Amino acid sequence: MSYHRYHISCEACPDVARHPNRFRVRVIRWRLARMLLHELFHYRFNLPVVTSRPCVYGTFSGPIGGFAPRPSQCVGCLRCTIEYPDMVRVRPNPERRGLGDSYFTPDKVDTVVQEAATGQIPVRGAGYRGAFGGEAWDGMWTDMSEIVRPTRDGIHGREFISTAVDLGERPGVLTFDGAGVPSVPLPHSFSLPIPMLFDAPPLSVEDPILCRVLAEAAGRLQTLAILPLPRLLALGIRSPAVAPLVRPEEIEATVQLREAPPMLELDGWDDGAYRALKTRFPVTPVYVRLPLEHDPLPVARSGVRLFHVTADYHGRAAGVFVGEAVRSSHAALVKAGIREEAVLLGSGGIIAAADVAKAIVCGLDAVALDTAALVALQGRLEGECLDRGTARVALPRFEEAWGVQRLCNLAGVWRDQLLEILGAMGLREVRRLRGEHGRAMFQADLEREAFAGIAGFEG
Repeated sequence: MSYHRYHISCEACPDVARHPNRFRVRVIRWRLARMLLHELFHYRFNLPVVTSRPCVYGTFSGPIGGFAPRPSQCVGCLRCTIEYPDMVRVRPNPERRGLGDSYFTPDKVDTVVQEAATGQIPVRGAGYRGAFGGEAWDGMWTDMSEIVRPTRDGIHGREFISTAVDLGERPGVLTFDGAGVPSVPLPHSFSLPIPMLFDAPPLSVEDPILCRVLAEAAGRLQTLAILPLPRLLALGIRSPAVAPLVRPEEIEATVQLREAPPMLELDGWDDGAYRALKTRFPVTPVYVRLPLEHDPLPVARSGVRLFHVTADYHGRAAGVFVGEAVRSSHAALVKAGIREEAVLLGSGGIIAAADVAKAIVCGLDAVALDTAALVALQGRLEGECLDRGTARVALPRFEEAWGVQRLCNLAGVWRDQLLEILGAMGLREVRRLRGEHGRAMFQADLEREAFAGIAGFEG
């Protein structure tokens, strides 16, 4: 077999539904006309000078320039309002308030939609003007010092950085008989080239096109899509890139699966259902899907080593944020001495490329994308989308090929940004990032260390 370097093909995939611009640009036309007339005589009809535009992003570069500005090009640098304060007004677009919810903010929605549409990492010339700390993932910073360690240049292809992860069974010890033959059954393991899967969609949007798009995109990306067993059987989806999500009461329905899937997920812990799945599919890794509020150690004592831990769509679990909850679960498995045998998938609260790296630093092996995939398909979150059971998402009408490419674009852009993080950390593979808390800084810990003992500090 010849060596094949993993690559995600990204290409432009424009929106099928109108997406509100970030800003509204208003030009007082009669003042613009008066200024142009004045400059026409002042510069003696030198048209290249007269028609020069004060915007490098093309907001005033349409056929009739500033008389019909293009707000879709505006990045909010405000150069035009500084140079012509009596003529140009740039204001936030109130239509954007309807995007996302309190967690998946309009800015985050804009970023995901742009990544899925262009297949490129968003770069805004105005620079980052937000806070450098805050709640959720903003309270965690990755350590990317280019001074104390060599950088790896994997994103440009000059050096390979692996993003492959192992998600199968990993026994702690292998024993062999006198002939060198393993005395116990070999583990059933598999690898994915990226640490990202697609999670089961909310119950309100389990429509046929979406399920097929998730399955086909997972196949093209060589990863997996987790889909409910009843939907798979009803739609006749038989893809090697699909992992059925099985509830305990649906065990008997698994006989309708013609081939053993690459992975199975049991929705909630049920010892009898777990044993039945292991018996029926002896070579298929069986994951147990548990909320992060559930302590995995009692389940692990039953022999389970494969877990999919979940938070709600806002990243909350057991009253804390998902990052902290994952760190606790990871630490508990380490203390029990079984972390190297266990695999932790995680989902909930992951809505940006940096969140993937941060979740892995906290202790996950890989993540499953939920609302981010829906937003990439231009899904509109209706109200507060908190969990699979209650979330409401309105999807536009789209072709399957369009949806598949959008998800491939999103995965490709997020992988590129993961490569940037790994390169800046000097890491050659994403496996080494798992649980590497020394590669991260936590705002709460730093503030507690710096300000503890000072009157008025609450930490």
